[in-house]
Amino acid sequence: MSPLPRRRLGRTDLEITSLGLGAWAIGGPWAFGWGPQDDAASVAAIHRAVELGINWIDTAAVYGLGHSEEVVGRALAALPEAERPLVFTKCGLVWEEKDRMAEPRRVLQPASIRRECEASLRRLGMERIDLYQFHWPDETGTAVEESWDTMRRLVDEGKVRWGGVCNFDVTLLARCAARGAVASLQPPFSPIRRKVAAAELPWCLAHDVGVIAYSPMQSGLLTEKFSAAHLAALPPDDYRHRGSEFTAPRFASNLALRDGLRPVAERHGATIGEIAIAWVLAWPAVTGAIVGARSAAQVDGWIGAAEIRLSPADLDEIAALIDRTGAGEGPRKP
Repeated sequence: MSPLPRRRLGRTDLEITSLGLGAWAIGGPWAFGWGPQDDAASVAAIHRAVELGINWIDTAAVYGLGHSEEVVGRALAALPEAERPLVFTKCGLVWEEKDRMAEPRRVLQPASIRRECEASLRRLGMERIDLYQFHWPDETGTAVEESWDTMRRLVDEGKVRWGGVCNFDVTLLARCAARGAVASLQPPFSPIRRKVAAAELPWCLAHDVGVIAYSPMQSGLLTEKFSAAHLAALPPDDYRHRGSEFTAPRFASNLALRDGLRPVAERHGATIGEIAIAWVLAWPAVTGAIVGARSAAQVDGWIGAAEIRLSPADLDEIAALIDRTGAGEGPRKP
């Protein structure tokens, strides 16, 4: 296999592979978890991703309420230092220790950001986080300028290499950028969930802000294996049982879109999931796509997306498919 393509993340000095490994599911059970997960399988998935050339992992403090970061730290410790990937993590979701299934609060108060940063460094076994991101906009009334000033100070102190944000709209992005450079935006983006292509992606492209898209396969929905029976068989605490894209009326349209991608996948000798990822990577603003894996075999199932180049005819076909199925919302093609 040839080396994975790399792209510069915005104005940073980070050259990242077009695919990154997402560590959401490996956190195990919590309010938005994917059910039980074997830590040994998680470590194997991380090591397989690195073996195949992926040079960054995206995790978050809240995934498994600290457990995902701990597993990532364990996997990194087992690798020679020169082979360790970049680590991107997040702050801003504060959980209730006494109730793992309570929905975390969105908190970007300066003192809370600092506490979370120190805790993440400990769990990861690192001295500096390569990309530290605000997970969601604050809901405590804290001005985003105060939050971003704290991020900039963490960079100045050497605890964070670059600062980014997730799930921010253009207004919040601009307010942060007015205080200091924003390395990246991490939005949800897939052939189903396309809203950010209307405003946030063009803004990031115009302002040289990197974009690392999450859930390009819509949490597994845009893969061959997904069906109503598969969904019903997921563990009861898997968040997808109540996810809006996995329930009526959207679920049927989404599966129709998935099925319609099969001819494109067959032409490219690829999986449907790889086509979904390649569609995300086809947008000029997108630097990389975050793809989750709970086993080494799952990494093998989507790694080929890095080599796929969808043609204008492919993109037109997918846009027509989106129209025909009525799946999702937002612009239909780059």
